[in-house]
Amino acid sequence: MAASLIELAHYRDRIRTFRDRPHAGEILAGMLAPDVPDNALVLAVPAGGVPVGREVAQRLNLPLDLLVVSKITLPWDTEAGYGAVAFDGTVRINEALVQRLLLSREDVEQGISRTREKVDRRQVLLRRGRPFPDLAERPVVVVDDGLASGYTLSVGVDALRKHGARKIQVAVPTGHLDSLGRLARETERIYCANIRSGWSFAVADAYERWSDVAEEELMKMVAGLPGEQSPE
Repeated sequence: MAASLIELAHYRDRIRTFRDRPHAGEILAGMLAPDVPDNALVLAVPAGGVPVGREVAQRLNLPLDLLVVSKITLPWDTEAGYGAVAFDGTVRINEALVQRLLLSREDVEQGISRTREKVDRRQVLLRRGRPFPDLAERPVVVVDDGLASGYTLSVGVDALRKHGARKIQVAVPTGHLDSLGRLARETERIYCANIRSGWSFAVADAYERWSDVAEEELMKMVAGLPGEQSPE
């Protein structure tokens, strides 16, 4: 295991580890507390990462903002992805999976286009005129509700590097061991309470209560973020 990957050993390979996303955020905050500096910024990935990230930010008394990224889903399965798009247009594709699934270039380009539209819409909906924060010389903690393939967070890290972030830490309640290992090579440190391995992995299995975060609920969570401009 990489030295930059921090876990809670007693949660290894367990399922139903967390009651819900806020409980997962509470656990992550405890893991982060000894290491995260006072000037760090928490960036939560919508939608599921927001209730986790909000709990982390509140417990550590850190500011919270958003990292809007989205996976590129398969034409026949909106839960499975073969890449991701970030808020600034950065794209990463799992070429090996594309070839294995016999996806055409047209399929891939259409998937990228659809995902860019989704990301752009979320940027407008959730940021509501707030500029992206200045990341120069500021530690960043990226929070999501779990990590399966890792492509979504990987493309988010790529985009943050382009925007000046020098120290990026990732905090996820649950993640697959192989994907965590790959992402650890791209970040300064990863915190993951519940590391699991094996051929079958679902983020939802780490939670007792799991559901999609509704858009209305998400809007309420981000309504108080600093710098938001009132809609006209």
